[in-house]
Amino acid sequence: MDYKFTTKCIYGDNTNNTCENTGAISFPIYQTATFAHPGLGSSTGYDYSRLQNPTREQLENVVCSLENGFDALAFSSGMAAITALMELFHPGDHVISGNDLYGGSIRLFNHINRKNQITFDFIDTSKDDIEKHITPSTKAIFIETPTNPMMNVTDIRKVASIARKHGLLFIVDNTFLSPYFQNPLDLGADVVVHSGTKFMGGHNDTLAGFIVVNSKELSEKLRFIFKTVGSGLAPFDSWLILRGIKTLAIRLERQQQNAFAIVQWLLTNEKVKNVYYPGLPDHPGYEISKLQSSGFGSMLTFEVESADLARHILGSVKLIRFAESLGGVETLITYPITQTHADVSDEDREKNGITETILRISVGIEDISDLINDLAQAF
Repeated sequence: MDYKFTTKCIYGDNTNNTCENTGAISFPIYQTATFAHPGLGSSTGYDYSRLQNPTREQLENVVCSLENGFDALAFSSGMAAITALMELFHPGDHVISGNDLYGGSIRLFNHINRKNQITFDFIDTSKDDIEKHITPSTKAIFIETPTNPMMNVTDIRKVASIARKHGLLFIVDNTFLSPYFQNPLDLGADVVVHSGTKFMGGHNDTLAGFIVVNSKELSEKLRFIFKTVGSGLAPFDSWLILRGIKTLAIRLERQQQNAFAIVQWLLTNEKVKNVYYPGLPDHPGYEISKLQSSGFGSMLTFEVESADLARHILGSVKLIRFAESLGGVETLITYPITQTHADVSDEDREKNGITETILRISVGIEDISDLINDLAQAF
């Protein structure tokens, strides 16, 4: 049966999981490292939890269903997922990447993958000519949309067309919108990655990462890497993310509603110079967002009149917490220049607009009047 999204958040595509025969409503945590075999040459289908575990398998089935993929793999963190993904490439390969990515991705590319002789061009994929950067050694295009933290929007269908034309792997980090608001595989991407720590888990209580692929070939390659490098998600953490995903749709609706209200409040504040949110009609990516996404999400970035004011706000919020991460039910405010993008060079931060006056908010599900009152007193 073809279930709707909110139903798939709870069951995936399979309401009768063959691993679970006790009738438990909450899928059990199979907290075991290994599995016994009935005899030589026979198996229950499970051997060792690094390879497969029923709790993680259930989570992977749900995530695969939400992204309309062929297969999904659950990792110990978002960065573990991207690290494993980069093992698809070889020395001498070239990757075209967005220039406004999560700082951890940039750190991985520049300090680990470059060491392994993979080369990168970092460009603004929302407006630069991607084809101009393609060389005979180019193997992939890697983007975030919207980007972290400047909320630039890239046309996924357009980039997918370029990737197909040149035989390139097309990878989309879909963390900011989650599969509830955006499904890159449906738009032509080959691979979707997520920091499951964020909206998927939704409660700031565990780490996780996902790779979702559109083909058997990619699944087989990544499953081999997955079992070899050993960064699969543990059973208890798999259960926590399963529990979080059950409320993904209703959380995202409330978070987006709150985000719109905060954006409108910020726009009326004379101490705010710019607000970056794809849901604003004057945002450069607004029309593209309407075509490729079903919502604008709950991430927003804004620029205040001075660095002193930015630091004052960070030290003055009470209900909103000054913390890294995003996507949880709690509203968090982040200072990208010293937190998420501290390892990005000053030159690259400046080029992307990440300055001492930039703040990023991940909007939660609190009462909106409490959030706005907290911002007002912090200002």
